[in-house]
Amino acid sequence: MSLSGDDNSEERVQLLTITEKFSKLLHELEGCREDEQKQKIEEMNGLIDEMNKEEFKSVFTKELFDTIGKMIEKKTLTCGNAILLLKHVGYCIAIKNIWIYSSKTSSMDDRFEKMIAIENKKKSEEKDENLLTDLCECCVFLNGWISLESISICVPYLFKEASKKEENEETQKDVEIALLALSNIGFQNLEQKVHLKEITEIIEHQQKHRNLSKLAFQSAWQFLIYRFYTNGFLEDTVVNELHFGREAAREQEELIRNVNWKKKEEKMNKEEANKVLIIRRWIGTISIYLLRCKLWNEEYVGLINSIVQEYQAAKDNYRGICNQCIYSLRNAAENRAVKVDDLLKGGAINTVLEEMQQRTLKDKMARENLHFFLSVSERLKEEKKDEKEEAERKKTKRKVFEWMEEEGYEDHIISFCEAIPFFSRKFHHSLSFDVSDYFVNILRNETSMNLSLN
Repeated sequence: MSLSGDDNSEERVQLLTITEKFSKLLHELEGCREDEQKQKIEEMNGLIDEMNKEEFKSVFTKELFDTIGKMIEKKTLTCGNAILLLKHVGYCIAIKNIWIYSSKTSSMDDRFEKMIAIENKKKSEEKDENLLTDLCECCVFLNGWISLESISICVPYLFKEASKKEENEETQKDVEIALLALSNIGFQNLEQKVHLKEITEIIEHQQKHRNLSKLAFQSAWQFLIYRFYTNGFLEDTVVNELHFGREAAREQEELIRNVNWKKKEEKMNKEEANKVLIIRRWIGTISIYLLRCKLWNEEYVGLINSIVQEYQAAKDNYRGICNQCIYSLRNAAENRAVKVDDLLKGGAINTVLEEMQQRTLKDKMARENLHFFLSVSERLKEEKKDEKEEAERKKTKRKVFEWMEEEGYEDHIISFCEAIPFFSRKFHHSLSFDVSDYFVNILRNETSMNLSLN
């Protein structure tokens, strides 16, 4: 769209798209004083909030990040204003779960790491800790896989920010951003014992005072569960001291109650949309926990049930969330620490059966559902040497089949009894054929059992 002629016409500006308005403001930054730049960047940040994923990706390209880097180098954009813009960009990348690699391949990546190293080498009395914290947040948001040297500098500053206890709104927002940045670091190795103490104190303080935002608390747990993924020694702390299962289930259930699931995501207000984003993050974190945790406790049932509740709430308008739920339940079924009885009590078996009856079931998801039942079937068949464990296995197996009969799944039992050994023997590890139509049919009793792949 041409902006020639009366560019200042309010009517013409209103006709611009969000991305065009953003580009226009960016172009205007170079000719502005510092205070004017700040005002325009605050307006740009408002536009970023309104962008959907497609608009976001079309704007934040490698070329754009390179342009901002050159503006900083030429000093036509102040460092402080650049941080104000780029920290908000990174924040939105994290909360909206937008995968873009343009920032990681641009000159901005190296620029921030160099600025962090230079500022950190200054003497204590010369060091600007607020600037360092801002630079660290930008760097981690825009590129979670930064060098170990940069991580060793950034993490202590982020924890210092995240550990603030003041309950005023501004401080709590700073805490939220710091924790979100920490959760963006991923599975990289850190000084475990040092940072375990810090993240544990933050979680315990929240459990006692409940002063963190929903996003901040989820981010704290995500940071810890990423560490737990690669370090089994955290297991007792996560399971029995901090009670991840109980806390994650409670947070999920509270968020679910406060979302109008009849609305499609694009029609939700900003507050509801943010809750959905946090729920998506929780499911991903829970999925990692269900995959890796080998220490059982009774909280598994509530945790699984929270995933089931999420599936039921999202099934009409949020198929992406439903897929996340099924992945999590599959992880639970494959984890020998999770009892089959937990899956039954938590509603997982019924949910996966329900998912397999979807007429729009994709082959990829059909395979996930099948793997769930393959895992359950194998575990129910495995005889135990210990008499008590064997009696428990038989009891659970009988309970599962009695439940399926009561729910009207008699034909499904026959189908699975015949199909699962066949698929397990032939295709358990590489289910690459079309299975969705097959399972939709046998679960709806629309066709007779047929093991041919035609």
